[in-house]
Amino acid sequence: MEFPAISHHGGTRGVTGSCHQLHLGPATSLLIDCGLEQGRDEVVGAQFTPLGFDVAGIQALVVTHVHIDHVGRIPALLAAGFRGSILCSEPSARLLPLVLEDAIKLAVSTDPVQVERYLALLNRLIVPVPFGQWHCALEQSELACAIRLQRAGHLLGSAYVECDVRVQGDQKPSRVVFSGDLGAPGNPLLFPVRPPERADTLVLESTYGGRMHAGRCDRQQRLEALIERALADNGTVLIPAFSLGRTQELLYELEDILYRKSLLKSELPALGDDPVGLIEWSRLPIILDSPLAQRITGTYLELHEYWRCEARQRLGEGRAPLAFSQLVCVDTHAKHQKVVNYLKSTGRPAIVIAGNGMCAGGRIVNYLKAMLGDPRHEVVFVGYQAKGTPGAVIQASEGVQGFVQLDLDGDMYEIRAKVMTLPGYSAHADQQGLIRFALGAGQPAKRVLLVHGEREAKASLASALRRKARDEGLDIDVAIP
Repeated sequence: MEFPAISHHGGTRGVTGSCHQLHLGPATSLLIDCGLEQGRDEVVGAQFTPLGFDVAGIQALVVTHVHIDHVGRIPALLAAGFRGSILCSEPSARLLPLVLEDAIKLAVSTDPVQVERYLALLNRLIVPVPFGQWHCALEQSELACAIRLQRAGHLLGSAYVECDVRVQGDQKPSRVVFSGDLGAPGNPLLFPVRPPERADTLVLESTYGGRMHAGRCDRQQRLEALIERALADNGTVLIPAFSLGRTQELLYELEDILYRKSLLKSELPALGDDPVGLIEWSRLPIILDSPLAQRITGTYLELHEYWRCEARQRLGEGRAPLAFSQLVCVDTHAKHQKVVNYLKSTGRPAIVIAGNGMCAGGRIVNYLKAMLGDPRHEVVFVGYQAKGTPGAVIQASEGVQGFVQLDLDGDMYEIRAKVMTLPGYSAHADQQGLIRFALGAGQPAKRVLLVHGEREAKASLASALRRKARDEGLDIDVAIP
């Protein structure tokens, strides 16, 4: 084997389970992400099943971001005996224990002693790395590797990883770049991604490698129009969303809509009547039904120094973009069930954001069971739905006429609620953004390995990238592991 070399332990069959091993020498390596596969082939308790690879010689784990499909197998890594450093950005260092605490409570034990012991070990291993600064991950007599984390624009703390590998005798270090998940432009909270200076080898995600995103500039207007329709129908808008990233982005934009409506209402003359329906807007509850999302949202607020300038300015104006007055947080399961029953039996409109994002579990399932059969309600998708998940089945029913049923926990439910996919909220770069990243800020990548995408998306991106390189007279080797 010629070093540095890469082996893949996930993220090659679809869009989840990212886990890549950068071999620096015969018995020395780094691990980039250790994610859980999700979707049709997901195995309950997979966080703690054997990894399928040897952890001996792995000096450190580098985490690009803390979504479960990038960190969900860390418990298995620890169970296999890994005790190296877990290198991640400073925001990720705060968020990772929250995400994995929830995972261990669901999959292993709710015993406080066991959970605390696990979290104590995790916190001992986490090493926060500032953005844009080189950090020595390994230094031996004949071998060294430094990493640098750069903002990826996918969620708070997300990074792509530049690895400079230096072998004694080589004049120039070999640079290997792992993209992690790259964000689309226009996220109101995050700085946009900037391409790497150079890369000898680039491991590049391809979630939307075969697609171009719809314009994001009018997405808030589309969200507002959708809520107007819900108010008219006296129905509930159900938004399945993962607790980390998408939920905070939605809350930020909902606060802005409500803020503008309140300003408009204050400018109206006192007519004794509300000619534009603003009273209903002022009473519309935004229900966040996820204890994990609530904890993460609180951490997002504490990490506001990492927000982009426009978002920090909103805080400076005295607004509360992630903690506004119409936001209703549901914590206990008993309260959750009361809210489900109340919304099912009454005609009061509401917006519900609940996990999980692909409807494969979590509190959103109870809302779906209660409301899928009622055409007053609407299910709105703002994120990717992996093949085989309930979310993908519901999404595929959008615009379908006739009888459609869905299996939830072994029972069949008729889909009569309206279904809509709201474009412009993708947290992933599209084909154009991925190509721009691969071409780099200075020098294009010499070799590109496409991972983290469905087969068609990877094939489409590979073709487009080769065509772009040929048109610009560039020599880029593109491969699909």
